[in-house]
Amino acid sequence: MHNSIPALRRRSLCNRFQVCPIGIGCWAIGGPAHNLGLPIGWSTADDAAALEGLGIAFQLGANLFDTADVYGLGHSERLLGQFLAKVPRSEVVLSSKVGYFSGTSVHPYAPAHMRRQLETTLENLGTPYLDLYAFHNANFGPDDKYLEPAIAELRNFQQEGLVGAIGMRGPHRFALDRGLKPTAFSIDKHQRFLELFDQIQPDYIALRFNALTPIPRVGTRTLFSYVADHGVDVLLTKPLCQGLLTGKYRPETPPEFTHGDHRLNKSWFSGQALELIMDGLAPLRDRFGATQQGLVRAALNYCVQQADNVVALVGFTTPEQVRQNLEAVREPLEADDIRLICDVGAQLRERLDARGQFFTDSN
Repeated sequence: MHNSIPALRRRSLCNRFQVCPIGIGCWAIGGPAHNLGLPIGWSTADDAAALEGLGIAFQLGANLFDTADVYGLGHSERLLGQFLAKVPRSEVVLSSKVGYFSGTSVHPYAPAHMRRQLETTLENLGTPYLDLYAFHNANFGPDDKYLEPAIAELRNFQQEGLVGAIGMRGPHRFALDRGLKPTAFSIDKHQRFLELFDQIQPDYIALRFNALTPIPRVGTRTLFSYVADHGVDVLLTKPLCQGLLTGKYRPETPPEFTHGDHRLNKSWFSGQALELIMDGLAPLRDRFGATQQGLVRAALNYCVQQADNVVALVGFTTPEQVRQNLEAVREPLEADDIRLICDVGAQLRERLDARGQFFTDSN
């Protein structure tokens, strides 16, 4: 029997899977890497710690594991494959994505390339099929040249039994555009999302969301309720804001990241930004305790309690983080706790964006 946490009742995902409300994000364990001329990985990853963490996650009841072909350029998938060789395939839900790594192809969404990528992903994971497979971004080439062919190929994968549910990203900026100020864009990311949503007709979306991002809206409604009305579920990413909401980073000793780490030189990990964050989180420390565990509990419950159709994907680099994340949602928050977190996050976001941090699009 698994040493699972009793309070982690499973949620229905895509009307076919029962999953823990905390999924295991496997981006960080892919290690350092570059793609599109940018650092995209994590220099703090360690393979032995990753494998131990995956095992602990499964023992504690986590059963959704999310990766992508671009995470470590396949290294994340291969590590996950080592773990999967030791557990029953029927007891895990596997998710991967395509769209950010083109290799020698003219475009990541060229159908022949998508098929090669899926075949490689399945080989890396050691599985004949994926439960979830998603478009990793909304860049389908000039004039959306590859949009219809890519959708058709993804549906082909479904018909062939290679993938189960299909997904897409929520409103977001393409990676190469995120360094630009929001005023530099001519395309509204929310309108773009709605257009693609109608064409792709996904079973789920992956949405970047945490206490430092505003609750996304479609007109007068929240995005959560909008997709729920269409029978679509949500995988939330970056719920801990890459550790910035946990109090793990101290302004007097800012973290140092090395080659291939996407956090390298990002201003929100600077001493100045970390000081703003530490001060801004003071009301949450007062309410939930000064420990990392208290802040993690606040951040993760804030996300999973947004709606019943939500599952939060949480990354890790150490086994201790896995245990902390899964234990954090044992006890839900009260309604006034949620309101406090929302207010604190909004005030802190305003202070950070006033300093040019642009948390809305980057975290």
